[in-house]
Amino acid sequence: MSDPRDPRFDAPRGRPRSPQGRPPPYPQRPGAPAPGPYGGPPPQGRPQRRPAPPPPDARVPPQRYRADGPPVSPGARQSAYQSGDVPLLTHDEDDSGATAVVGNQAPPRGAAVAQHPAPRSESRRGGRSRKPASPWRTVRRICYVVLGAALIGPFVAFVVGWLLFPVPTAEQAALTQVATFTFADGETPIATVRPENSNRVTVTLDKVPEHVREAVLSAEDRSFYSNPGFDFVGIGRAVYEQLTGGVGGGSTITQQYVKVSTGQDDVSLWRKYKEVILAVKITREKTKDEILENYLNTIYWGRGASGIQAAAKAYFDKDAKDLTVSEGAMLAGVIQLPSRWDPAKSPERSQERWNFVLDGMVEQRWITPEERAQQVFPTNWLPEAPAVGGVPDDDRYHIYDRAVEELASKGITQDQIDTEGLTVTTTVQEPSQRQAVESVKDQLARQPDNLRGALVSIDPRTGAITAYYGGQNGLGTDYAMALRQPGSSFKPFVLSAALQAGKGIGLGTKYPGTSPMEFPGRGEVSNIEGLDCEECNAIEAMTKSINTWFYQLGITVGPQSVAQAAHQAGIPDDLLPDPTGGIALGDKEVHPVDMASAYATFAAEGVYHEPHIVSRVEASDGRVLYERENPEGRQAVPPQVARNVVEAMLDVADHTDHALSDGRPVAGKTGTVQLQGNDNKDAWMVGFTPSVSTAVWIGSDQSDALRNSQRRPIYGSMLPSDIWQEFMNAVLRGEPEQTFSTFVPMGDPPRAAPPVSSTPSPDDDEDDEDSSDSDSDSDSDSDSDSNRNSDGDSSRSSRDSSDSSSDEDQDSSSGGSSPFGTNDSGGSGGGSSDSGGSSDEPTSNRSQDRSSTVPAGATDGSDAGPVG
Repeated sequence: MSDPRDPRFDAPRGRPRSPQGRPPPYPQRPGAPAPGPYGGPPPQGRPQRRPAPPPPDARVPPQRYRADGPPVSPGARQSAYQSGDVPLLTHDEDDSGATAVVGNQAPPRGAAVAQHPAPRSESRRGGRSRKPASPWRTVRRICYVVLGAALIGPFVAFVVGWLLFPVPTAEQAALTQVATFTFADGETPIATVRPENSNRVTVTLDKVPEHVREAVLSAEDRSFYSNPGFDFVGIGRAVYEQLTGGVGGGSTITQQYVKVSTGQDDVSLWRKYKEVILAVKITREKTKDEILENYLNTIYWGRGASGIQAAAKAYFDKDAKDLTVSEGAMLAGVIQLPSRWDPAKSPERSQERWNFVLDGMVEQRWITPEERAQQVFPTNWLPEAPAVGGVPDDDRYHIYDRAVEELASKGITQDQIDTEGLTVTTTVQEPSQRQAVESVKDQLARQPDNLRGALVSIDPRTGAITAYYGGQNGLGTDYAMALRQPGSSFKPFVLSAALQAGKGIGLGTKYPGTSPMEFPGRGEVSNIEGLDCEECNAIEAMTKSINTWFYQLGITVGPQSVAQAAHQAGIPDDLLPDPTGGIALGDKEVHPVDMASAYATFAAEGVYHEPHIVSRVEASDGRVLYERENPEGRQAVPPQVARNVVEAMLDVADHTDHALSDGRPVAGKTGTVQLQGNDNKDAWMVGFTPSVSTAVWIGSDQSDALRNSQRRPIYGSMLPSDIWQEFMNAVLRGEPEQTFSTFVPMGDPPRAAPPVSSTPSPDDDEDDEDSSDSDSDSDSDSDSDSNRNSDGDSSRSSRDSSDSSSDEDQDSSSGGSSPFGTNDSGGSGGGSSDSGGSSDEPTSNRSQDRSSTVPAGATDGSDAGPVG
């Protein structure tokens, strides 16, 4: 039996191989051409037909032969095939499907020849027949898919949305609200802050009547308290509307709240899907009452009103808590389409909605049919919403701006103002503010246009700012906070420092008051023309504003001590840097509000109260974010020192013809800052009673020359004093008279002194001429009072004598310890306590006030240096 793996066979073709491994030549028929090399076809001529293979040996069982199998070496053992009747089959290389029989003999007659199987693809396409699919079977399968999607799809979508959409935080859901700044009465508005032009004031649910809540539920969501946050019927209606090209409603109150609070109001199925998820989540986190409260305060009601409180104001000009059943039903009816169903635009449609709401309330048993029958469509609605005030652009803007700044210092941010519906109650009293504006306007009405004014009034007992006028242009400069040199109005701080210096200085201490006076290393200082004295005490020097006297006193105690005394009274610590001798004459800049506050400390016998303009801040939900307490204050200046300073200032207003009309005690001081030549750039009057401390400043934007309508230079005892007097008389009219405490002198007590010598000055003559002019200012003689000494001095001398005789034993008090460092440089000599004499050299600036010091020796154009 031959080996089927015999190398003589060609496995791919089933032909025997030659001993060299090549196929043997084909059998040649007689007369056929010789074969080609290696037994192939002849090289030329027509190709020969391939001879049939020899018959297989019947003794060798036919086998399948792997085309890629390795040949079996001769002599290898091969197991006999048990079925010897099957011929060896192999595949043809051309994949034609023909089958060759390999063997030594032909298959028996009638034997079947194995065929090459058809390719798999052909078998699938046509190898076997299939039964046609039933159309009902296809429909049934589609129904199964749709049913599965209908049952499982929403569940999957809900789970995905639950994980995907977070509930808005309180900060994200915060909505802008109107904030109101009011006068001290808590009702009269100063400013209404409307962020992004919104008009919303939130109220708690208990401030919305129950019948108003029920009217809203009847109009928008009657199943609110029972549904899970959404309504299947409403959702289906919305989906249908979306698919058919309409606009769908169907949102519950919870969904509407989600829409408004997230700011997503696009008309789409995606938004509805998100609304449903968040509505369910919010329902799990908040109570129904909380959701209803938020809804009532967020939705838009038309007429620019967001929230029930603003809507009640816009339609009926009343608070939400005062709405009737009928009014509430009308408001509820306009929620869906406020632009169309406003009764002013469509009264018929509005009444139709009103009936719908009331009928729903009956259906839900919120009102009885009898109550329903009694309702009448309201006729008291406004034709249009009342004007909602904004932030004013006049003098009140400066009040608002200062209040916002103070709130920031208390930790209340602008974001809270915009989103929490704050009511900010200020300390400013509406009558006092109105009087401040009128006083400034009255006095400046006929004056040059370049003049500017500021007035600040403070209650010395609390520090509350009761009037604040920073200028008429609210969007312009706040002159109450402008930095200006105070001139001679700074002299009370010099006296306060001297009384605390421990040198025995008192109101009776005398210094030369001649003019001019040379100070070694500092230059020359002068008084106003025609006003000087051989020796003056503190009262005389303060009343006449003797510059040389106060300059000596400032050098005696030291400029740093003067600055410290001013800080002690209330001038902010970041002002008055690097003081020199000129600080005694007010060469350092301060704010008008600072001067009113520091003088208030003297009025309160040395007790300092922080000046403030905000008394209370309340959020729309009733939370009190801030409330100003009225502490007892801080004893900043020793009471006896403060009382002695007050005593020295009592005759200033009367001396300038600006005493109060009812004769009540008042202390004050004028001040003027010279520009150049005979012109001035700043003019002041600051004065107080025990209950009111007021500072008035007059100047210009560019520090121009201050001249009145008669082209005369303006001094502190002129326009500023006129404004101060008019204001103080008005705000104190009808108030009980208050007096200062008993005067107990310190150091040298005041005694009678020789009258101050004076000579006529050109200004005096000019004043006399102007006084006869019916068109002149009321302040024309205010600075020409150097001869008006006899009455004031005699009354002061008699009081001084009585005080000194009864209080001689108080001299020892001046020898106690002092918070100020002592200065032994001497009273009139040279300023060893002042370093850098060149920087402190007096200039030729003239006094602002006709009793001010005029340092000499500078050029005409100088603005710097000591002032009076």
